[in-house]
Amino acid sequence: MKSVWSDTVKLPCREPLKGDLRTEVLIIGGGMAGIMCAFMLGQADVPYVLVEADTICSGITKNTTAKITSQHGLIYDSLLRRFGAERTKMYLDANEAALKEYRRLCDEIDCDFEEKDAVVYSLDNRRKIEKEAAALHRIGYPAKLLENLPLPFPVAGAVRFPRQAQFNPLKFVKAISEDLNIYEHTKVMELTERGAVTCNGVIKADKTIVTTHFPFINKHGSYFLKQYQHRSYAIALENAPDVGGMYVDEAKTGMSFRNYGDLLILGGGGCRTGKKGGKWRELRDFAKRYYPDAKEKFHWAAQDCMTLDKVPYIGMYSKRTPGFYVATGFNKWGMTSSMVAAMILCDAVRGIENPWEKVFSPSRSILRPQLFANAFEATVNLLTPTRKRCPHLGCALKWNPQEHTWDCPCHGSRFTEEGGLIDNPATDDLHI
Repeated sequence: MKSVWSDTVKLPCREPLKGDLRTEVLIIGGGMAGIMCAFMLGQADVPYVLVEADTICSGITKNTTAKITSQHGLIYDSLLRRFGAERTKMYLDANEAALKEYRRLCDEIDCDFEEKDAVVYSLDNRRKIEKEAAALHRIGYPAKLLENLPLPFPVAGAVRFPRQAQFNPLKFVKAISEDLNIYEHTKVMELTERGAVTCNGVIKADKTIVTTHFPFINKHGSYFLKQYQHRSYAIALENAPDVGGMYVDEAKTGMSFRNYGDLLILGGGGCRTGKKGGKWRELRDFAKRYYPDAKEKFHWAAQDCMTLDKVPYIGMYSKRTPGFYVATGFNKWGMTSSMVAAMILCDAVRGIENPWEKVFSPSRSILRPQLFANAFEATVNLLTPTRKRCPHLGCALKWNPQEHTWDCPCHGSRFTEEGGLIDNPATDDLHI
C-alpha cells in the first residue's frame, strides 16, 4: 500500500540523536505540523530541535489527499451558530492566511502547487448548501452557489471556494526541511518538567510542542475524551477524467475528488477507526460503475483526529501545563491546519499574542454531543472480553480484514498483525 506521494518522492534520511543536548524549544513529531513549526521557529531565529520516533512524514502526512483550503466541509454555518460571527471569521482568516503562506513558499519550491477551486456539495440537501453560503456571505467570504459539477452524478447544490490549492506534500517537505534541525529514530520515552528523555539521550528545553497526531500524554488535556480517529481511503486512477478542481461531499461517508497529473484521486469509504466501512471496496465499486475504462495505479489510507466541534486543538496542552503546547484534531484538513498550528505556536513560544489563538484553544468547552458518543464507545470496548487489548488505555481491539491490522475503536491506535505499532496514541507494540 503506497500513496502517489510516497511513490514519487524519497525523503533523505536523518541521523538519530546521539547524546544529550540543550535547546529553547523541543518539537515532538515530524509530520507536516512539526515540520512547519520547526521551519517557522528557524525563520524567527528561535533555537529548536525536532525529534521523530520513525522518519519524518512516515505517518499521516504521506497519506493525505494534499488539499490546501479554507473549505472544510459545511463548517461555517455550524461555527456561526456555536461561536458567533467574530470567531467564525477568525477561523476563516486563519486558514486563508495559511493558504497565502503556502502560496508564498511554493512560489520558490517545485512541489506541483496548483491553484484550484474547492467545492463542497450535497447529494440530497440543498438547504444545507444554502445555509452554508449564507453563513459565508455573512462573514464576508465570496462563496458561490453551483448547480452542476463535472462529476458523474447530479447534486442538490454546491458551494465554491475560489483560488484554493493542491500540491505534492512530500516534494514540499523535502525542500522545506533541507536545513532543519531534525533527529529521526529518536523516540521520546518520558517527558520531564524541562524537556524529555529519549531513547538516545536527554533533551533539555524551556518549551515543548507536541505534534504527534494524537497526543500521547493522558494525564493532561483529556484528549482521549475529546477526540476520536477516523480512517479514510483513496485510490488513484489512470485513464479517468480531469474534474478541474477539488470536490468533497458534505456527508461524513461521502466521496472526494481531485486530480494529480494524469491521475484522478478518489477518496471515501471512511469509518471510525475500528468500525466497519466501505473502505477501498466502495471506491473500486464506484470507479467500476462510473469510470469503467480507468485503471487503479495506487491505493492508500489515512487516519484523522476528529474533534468534538470540528475545530483543531492548537495551543497550550492544558491550563496546568505552561510552556507545553499541542497541535492536534485537524479533522481531515491537515495541510492547512498544520500551517495554522505553526503560525499560532511559533507566536506562543515567543510570548506573542496571536489573533486566532482563542478559536483553537484546547481548553475550550468539550460539552458536545460527540463527547457522550466517545464515552459510550470507550465503555463498551473496555467491557468487551478479549485477549487483544490496546496498551494505551486497555480497550478491546478489532481486526481489520481489509488492512490486516488490529484497530482500537476507542482512540484509534493501530497495530500490525504481528503486534507492531502503526498509529498512536499508543506508544508501545502490542504483545501477542
